[in-house]
Amino acid sequence: MKRNQIKGSLRVILGICAIALFAVNYLPIWQIDLDAPQYPEGLQLFIYADKLAGNVDIINGLNHYIGMKTLHTNDFIEFKILPYLIGFFSLLILATAIIGKRGLLYTVFILFVLFGIVAMVDFWLWEYDYGHNLDPNAAIKVPGMSYQPPLIGFKQLLNFGAYSIPATGGWIFIGTGAVLLACSASVFRKQKKSKKLSMSAVALALCSVFAFTSCNSGPEPIKAGTDQCAFCKMGISDTRFACELITQKGKLYKFDDTHCMLAFIATPGWDKSTVKNYYLANFSEPEQWLIAEDALLLKSDQLKSPMGGNTAAFSNAADQKAAGENFTGTLVSWKEIMP
Repeated sequence: MKRNQIKGSLRVILGICAIALFAVNYLPIWQIDLDAPQYPEGLQLFIYADKLAGNVDIINGLNHYIGMKTLHTNDFIEFKILPYLIGFFSLLILATAIIGKRGLLYTVFILFVLFGIVAMVDFWLWEYDYGHNLDPNAAIKVPGMSYQPPLIGFKQLLNFGAYSIPATGGWIFIGTGAVLLACSASVFRKQKKSKKLSMSAVALALCSVFAFTSCNSGPEPIKAGTDQCAFCKMGISDTRFACELITQKGKLYKFDDTHCMLAFIATPGWDKSTVKNYYLANFSEPEQWLIAEDALLLKSDQLKSPMGGNTAAFSNAADQKAAGENFTGTLVSWKEIMP
């Protein structure tokens, strides 16, 4: 085999990637999920290479009230260009697999990374424009509020939780990038090992990417005076009583005290089985989160929490006992206060 040639096993993998990438033209690339108590089944926006799909009309109706521009496929020049770009990279990767030149592989990898960066920047700018350039005559106006969805992950927008993640086509993009990286690294190191090792390098890269992207997020620090309670919409001011819940999908909701969190999950249509974990701030060290089921609780009217939950959480019995000497109340468990 010539020194500048790609090994046969890697060329087969590149060929498969080229075919998979071409299929992205017919699959959703990105999705934004919206949920709120009045929409327990949730709303979805799917972004394809050439169109928008999902609950577009309902989302446009809601956007009208807060002054956001409505979404229409014809308004985006990207939908006219993207299918050709996907086809271009699919053919370029296929040509690399056939020709088998190292230099061509490196070029394709660099171009693909640049394409991915430009695409994500363009997506962020699109979200920024729609979330910030609002109609001043909108029916609902919240001073200082913007409605930019998250680029990736979860964000609370008034009473809606917005969750932005790659769809099937997006994961193919990520997988293609991982394979190009693994192949480029393998060729660059000039490994003279067996076919099995080359295949393992690709598999390891893919597993690493999916392991990283599938990790569920944990609780986030509360920004007092900035973060809003997902139930009452009041600003969270006293972090000693703050609570958070995270769903199985990784969506995070913040609350100013247990009253609001328990009222939120008792909302008609809310499915409590979708919750992965409940978190309570440690009353003694508010920056520390405690898993609700493991926390030691004190319920006392003398605590005077923001919304009347009047429940403090502690990580150990000593702190709980000390608080009980200052606040007359009842020692309870999470199971006892859950609706």
